[in-house]
Amino acid sequence: MNKQEILNSYKKEEDRLLVAKVLDKLELSKKRNKIANTDFLDMYQKNIIQNLLNHIHCTNYMFYGGNDDVERTVVIFYPEKFNENIMEKNYKQIMSIVQIILPKDLTRKYTHRDYLGGLMKLGIKREKIGDIIVFEGGADIIVLNEKLDFIVTNLSNLTRFSKANITIKEINELHEVEVKTEIVQIIISSLRLDNIVSEIAKTSRTKAEEIIRQGRVFVNFENITKDSKMLKELDIITIRGKGRFKIVDVERNTKKGKLVVNVEKYV
Repeated sequence: MNKQEILNSYKKEEDRLLVAKVLDKLELSKKRNKIANTDFLDMYQKNIIQNLLNHIHCTNYMFYGGNDDVERTVVIFYPEKFNENIMEKNYKQIMSIVQIILPKDLTRKYTHRDYLGGLMKLGIKREKIGDIIVFEGGADIIVLNEKLDFIVTNLSNLTRFSKANITIKEINELHEVEVKTEIVQIIISSLRLDNIVSEIAKTSRTKAEEIIRQGRVFVNFENITKDSKMLKELDIITIRGKGRFKIVDVERNTKKGKLVVNVEKYV
């Protein structure tokens, strides 16, 4: 199967563009016998590319974003003479950390949205930024080195970071990702996607159907636009603008025949 045939197999234009860029990076790595990397991918994009690379039997690649716990990763293609041990020495050539340490009066006051919003104000495209690891006194922002100097130079010009200490750290100095979750219980008539989205997003059934049709809902990182899709235990649901949830188990049936479902919410 040639490149055009591969691209024609994707219905969505954004998916075709993504696949085309990744194939270009793969070709570059092969032709020049050198390391090549993509921009950062979200979990949905990573799933697409993982399936693609499996399909074309590509083996000289790896996903990397800072450590094993991050969500956003790049794909790194490397020559056959390399291996993953050699690749570890090259991570710092691809990405770094912009570390922001806030003044004491702002400790714990900034969220992920505050840091991401600041970067967006600078005109940085989302695909140039990896995970943002928020901790008590600030955040580690994983960025591609091509944008490193610009970000460090301009972040302090934003009011929210004007008193912060902004430094560059190597990628192996990344703070550990602390995943916080809470269990919420919902009561639904069935495990249909629209039922679940309505409850976990705290919205009407009609609005839930609209959210699904808009392409804002992902199940196990695959975009789903069919509201009647049936889910099961351990499925992960991501709703853009609302967060991520996992169906833990169906606890019991009510007297009226409805399902009591435990859902893990990532906070």
